[in-house]
Amino acid sequence: MHGPDMTLAVKIGLSWCFAFLAAMNLTAIVFWVFRKEDGKLELPENFGLVATLCGLVFGVGLVLAHTSVPAPVSYSIGLVGLLAFGAYLVAVGLLRAGSAAAWTWLVFALVYLGLSAAYGYLPVSAAPVLPEAFRDTVDAVSGPVSFFFGSVIGLAVIIWFREFITRPAVGWIALNIFLAFYALSMTDWDFRQIVAKPDNIPITMMLLTVGFFTWLALRRAVENDRRIAEGKPVVEKEREEKVLVWPDLVYVELICMIIFTVGLVLWSIYLKAPIEQPANLTETPNPSKAPWYFLGLQEMLVYYDPWLAGVVFPGLIILGLMAMPYIDVNVKGAGYYTFRERSFAITTFLFGFIVLWVLMVTLGTFLRGPGWNFYGPYQYWDPHLVLPLVNVDFSDYFWLYWLGVAKPEHWALRELPGIIAVLLYFLILPPLLARTVFRRLYLQMGFARYMVFSFLFLMMAALPLKMLLRWTFNLKYIVHIGEYFFNI
Repeated sequence: MHGPDMTLAVKIGLSWCFAFLAAMNLTAIVFWVFRKEDGKLELPENFGLVATLCGLVFGVGLVLAHTSVPAPVSYSIGLVGLLAFGAYLVAVGLLRAGSAAAWTWLVFALVYLGLSAAYGYLPVSAAPVLPEAFRDTVDAVSGPVSFFFGSVIGLAVIIWFREFITRPAVGWIALNIFLAFYALSMTDWDFRQIVAKPDNIPITMMLLTVGFFTWLALRRAVENDRRIAEGKPVVEKEREEKVLVWPDLVYVELICMIIFTVGLVLWSIYLKAPIEQPANLTETPNPSKAPWYFLGLQEMLVYYDPWLAGVVFPGLIILGLMAMPYIDVNVKGAGYYTFRERSFAITTFLFGFIVLWVLMVTLGTFLRGPGWNFYGPYQYWDPHLVLPLVNVDFSDYFWLYWLGVAKPEHWALRELPGIIAVLLYFLILPPLLARTVFRRLYLQMGFARYMVFSFLFLMMAALPLKMLLRWTFNLKYIVHIGEYFFNI
C-alpha cells in the first residue's frame, strides 16, 4: 500500500540531514584554506575554541531534537551553531586566503542550509519533494539492461578520465551530488521503504566505502604513474616508514576495535533488527531473498541454472583468487599503486568486483522486488505484478527458427548445436586471443599459465554474455538437457 511521500518525521530528518551536509562542506573549507603544501593544517589561534563552541551548540540542538522540545526550536539552535561557524570561516579564512574551491564549498553549504531551513520551518504540505515527472522518467528508463550497461560505461569513463576524476575537488563534488540526490530521494515513499530498511542500510554504506577507496586507489595510482614518467620514485618509497608492532600497531588496532564496538552497539540500539514472525512452512516470503552477500549469486539464477550459479561459479571465484598469484607474472606494482603498469589486471579486477559483484548485490537489494521482478527506484513493489517472459533455448533457434524443422527427440542430437557452441567458446577463443588481443600476455605467461588464465577470464565473461543474450533474444539455455538436469 502506497503511503505519503512527505511526513513530519521525514521532514525533520531531512532538515538535519542537509544541516549535516552543510557542516560537511564547511569543514571542507578548513582543509582547502588552512592546508599548507606539506599537507599539515595551519589554523588560527582561536579556531579550536570557536569550532568547539559552534559544535556544542549544534550538538545541543541535535540532542534536543530527540526530546519533547518542539522541532523548530531544537533545529533553530543547531542552525545557529552552523551559521556562526560559517560566518567565522568567511571572516578569518575565505576573505583572507580563499580559493575557488573553498568558495565552491561555501556555495554548496549555503544551498544545503537553504534546503535544511525549508524542511525545518515549512509545513509538511509545503516541504519540497522530488517532482513526480522526474521520478516517473527515472523509473521508465530503469531496467536490468540500462543498469548493467550504465555500470559498464560508468566504470569505463572513470578509468579513461581517471586523471581528472581523481582530483580532490572533482571527487568532493561527486560526493556532494550523490548525498544530495540520495537525501532528496527520501521524499519518495517507495524509495524510502526499501532503502531505509535497517538491513539495507549497510548496502548504502558499502557503496560509499567502495566508491571512496576505489577513488583513493586510482588517485594514488595516477600520482605514481606521473612520478614514474618523470623518473622519480613512487610515493610509497619516499614515505616508507617502519613502526613496531608493539606498542604502536597494537595500540592503534585496540583503539579502532573499541570505537567500532561502541559504534556497533549504538547501531544495534538505534536501528532495530527487522525480525519478522516465526517461519511458516505454508507461506513463502515474496520476494524471497538470500542474505545480502549472496544476492549477486541469486542474480545469476536469472541467467544460469542453480548448479552453475550456486556451485560452479562461486567455486571458480575462490579458485581464481587462489590461482591469481601463480598466474600473474608481472612483478611491477608490488607494494605501490599504479595503473599504467598493470592496466589490464586492474581493469579486469574492477569489472569483476564492482560491476559483477558489488553492483549485482545493489541490484538484488534495491531493485529486485516481488517475483524477483525489476522495479525502478521510485516504483511501488506490487506483489501482484506479472511480467510476461518467453524462454527460448538455443536448440529452438537452431532447429525451429533457422532450419525450420522439428527438434530431434534424442537429447544428444537436439542439443548438439549448443554443445558445439560451448566447446568452440572454450576451445577456439583461447588460441585466437593468444594470437591477437592477448598475444603479449601469452608470451609473458607461457602456455600453462595462459590456458588457466584464459579459462577463468572466459568464465567471467560468460556472465555478461549470457545476460546480453537473455535480454536481447530471451535465450534461457544454450544447452538444455532436461532428461539429466544438465543446463547451461
